[in-house]
Amino acid sequence: MAERILLVEDDPRLADMLSEYLGQAGFRITSAPLGASALKHLSGEEYDAVVLDLMLPDMDGLDVCRQLRAKSNTPVLMLSGRGDAIDRIVGLELGADDYLPKPFEPRELLARLRAILRRSRSGRGLSSEQTLHFGRLEIDSSARAVRLDGVKCDITGYQFDLLVALAERAGRVLSRDALMDLVKGEHLEAFDRSIDVHMSRIRAVIEDDPKKPRRVITVRGAGYVFAKVQD
Repeated sequence: MAERILLVEDDPRLADMLSEYLGQAGFRITSAPLGASALKHLSGEEYDAVVLDLMLPDMDGLDVCRQLRAKSNTPVLMLSGRGDAIDRIVGLELGADDYLPKPFEPRELLARLRAILRRSRSGRGLSSEQTLHFGRLEIDSSARAVRLDGVKCDITGYQFDLLVALAERAGRVLSRDALMDLVKGEHLEAFDRSIDVHMSRIRAVIEDDPKKPRRVITVRGAGYVFAKVQD
C-alpha cells in the first residue's frame, strides 16, 4: 500500500508540483494550505510522514510541529524559505526529523523523505537486540521507544537511531561522520551541521542534568561516547 504523506504548503504552485512529483514516486498525497487544516487532518487520519512549510499564513509551522509532537511520533520534514539557522535548530529541537531550505530540488526532497520513512519503518536495522538496558534507561528497539524509570521519553526517529547507534557501542567513541553513516547509510548532508542539536535533545530527555551529562559524553575533537554507567 502506498505510504500517505501530508503536505502542508500554502504556495499553490509549489504544492501542486510536489503533489504531482511525489505522487509519481508512489506516495498518496494529502495537501493542506494552512496549519489549522493540517492539524485537523492529523487529528483524524494516520499519515506516514508530514512535509511541513514553516511559513504558513495562519500560524507558524513550528507551532504545528509542536502540537503534532505532543500527540504523535509521525516523521516530519520541515521546509523553509527564511534561510535562518535558528529556524533549523528550533525545528529540530521541537522534533522535526529533517530540515530542507528553499529553494530545493524535488529529487533531494524525495531522497530525504524516503530516508526518514525508511528509518521510521525499520529503524535502519541498527539493533541486534530487542531491548537495551542501562540502569534506569531502557531502549526498546521493537517498539522504537526510550523509557527512563519506565516513563516513555519524547524523542524523534532520527534521535532514537542515534541513541541506539551509540548505546550498542557503549564505551566506544564515534565521530559525527561515523554516526551519520550508521543511521543514514547514505551521504545526503541532512544533518551535517545539526547532529549536535540532536545530541542536545537526546541529553534533555535521558540525562538528569543535560548540562553535566553522564550518559552521552562529548569527546572534544573526536565525537561522542555512550558511557557504560548503570545508574
